[in-house]
Amino acid sequence: MSTVPEPGPSPVRPVAGEPARVVVLVSGSGTLLQAVLDACADPGYGVEVVAVGADRDGILGLERAERAGVPTFVVRLADHADRAAWDGALAAALARHAPDLVVSAGFMKILGPQVLDRFTVVNTHPALLPSFPGAHAVRDALAAGVTVTGCTLHEVDAGVDTGPVIAQRAVEVHASDTEGSLHERIKTVERAMLVEELPRLLRDPGHKTRRHP
Repeated sequence: MSTVPEPGPSPVRPVAGEPARVVVLVSGSGTLLQAVLDACADPGYGVEVVAVGADRDGILGLERAERAGVPTFVVRLADHADRAAWDGALAAALARHAPDLVVSAGFMKILGPQVLDRFTVVNTHPALLPSFPGAHAVRDALAAGVTVTGCTLHEVDAGVDTGPVIAQRAVEVHASDTEGSLHERIKTVERAMLVEELPRLLRDPGHKTRRHP
């Protein structure tokens, strides 16, 4: 006898008239986070950072959140038996804040299925994907001799920087560029892109945000 499978949790749209609930994940200085926090100070922006999570203590990104009065949490890989246990703990921490969207903003850990099956996560990357995925995108772009690189906002999937592209911005590579100088110019454009695209993404009826208990 066949059985009808139970439906999974339904995608949740932000409640009309209320700001969209966003949790930001950080691992470092939190400059992308700060750009979003600054934008959220405008009530018309339509987005609220309801929590900031990290994979380590004592980072500037957490200090930025605390100064803004945003709740924080830390889920360290070293505190868990394995990566699957860490992924489950991170998913539980995210669920406590009921986000419409999770933003990985310089979060230097690969997310697992317990997070990705429950939440829509977007990430910014300092290259024009699919070119130069991974942790050394700016260095790799310089080594390849490209004259134009940039940044990408994409949905996170099980791969490394392989999820669907949401938006991209181009940045010219100068002959005198070092990895540091190029990365700084990319980060400026990356921050503006994230701030511009977040409300648009959350308003898009074709984009499925999820808020799973």
